[in-house]
Amino acid sequence: MPRVAAIDCGTNSIRLLVAELTHRHDGTVDLRDLHREMRVVRLGQGVDATGRLAPEALERTRAALADYTIAARRKGAEKVRMVATSATRDASNRDEFFAMTREVLGVEAEVITGDEEARLSFTGAVGEQDPDDGPFLVVDVGGGSTELVLGEWDGQRASVTAAKSVDIGCVRITERALKSDPPTAEEIAAARRFATEVLNEAFEAVDVSKAKTWIGVAGTVTTLSAVSQELPEYDSTATHLSRLSFESLAKLSDDLLAADHATRAANPVIHPGRVDVIGGGALIVRVLSEQLAERGGPSALVVSEHDILDGIALSLA
Repeated sequence: MPRVAAIDCGTNSIRLLVAELTHRHDGTVDLRDLHREMRVVRLGQGVDATGRLAPEALERTRAALADYTIAARRKGAEKVRMVATSATRDASNRDEFFAMTREVLGVEAEVITGDEEARLSFTGAVGEQDPDDGPFLVVDVGGGSTELVLGEWDGQRASVTAAKSVDIGCVRITERALKSDPPTAEEIAAARRFATEVLNEAFEAVDVSKAKTWIGVAGTVTTLSAVSQELPEYDSTATHLSRLSFESLAKLSDDLLAADHATRAANPVIHPGRVDVIGGGALIVRVLSEQLAERGGPSALVVSEHDILDGIALSLA
């Protein structure tokens, strides 16, 4: 049973999964978690404005990656794959990032396309779903980009029929439009227009009316579930496979955007690195839900803790 390490380096966070893979007789693969970890390093700090990765952001990422390298070795990982997404795709000095990852991790980091990011997220997200609940729409709201992917799951293998990545995420929308604390009504209106315009590109490419189930993955969505449940502390077993109605998504967006930084920071389930961007993330998810309703898509959001990390690990089978 080989052990593998998957690392996902996004605009806001860097995450590690060390897992054990079991090959079954039917050709499918089971994945057993050995270690999961997430750190907010804000690699995409200022990239939307400057086009460059900030030195301090690179240093935060280096420190996290050094610890992840040790953890992967201690858990006996035989294969390692690291993917880097929106922030590095956009940065003019991304060669500095590659040199750092080679030095620390010992393998080449891959800058994957938005479409590949969507496919990996889909594969990771649908594994526990009932095939009869498909077709599935998997949405990954990241720090710098959002991916929509539509496909089927037959209980053994995932098949993607349409996918699109667009340049909007919780960090990007916050830095561009939500600059006050709390944001003004004018800023929120501008952010809604920005989100609607950019997400329209995704809806033109992905026919969401064909979807029966909407699954949301990654930190923005899982945090919204934890906030909605008023958990005393973050608990992935409580958020995983929970459901959020469109009405609750609207209320979460309103409440988080109306709160100031101190109020959000006092919530025990909001990671300190997400405090200043969760309002923007909530707004993106709300606009997604409104657009889904207009287009005849699914009427609720299923939250999944399994996402691109699981897809990366499975790609090493």
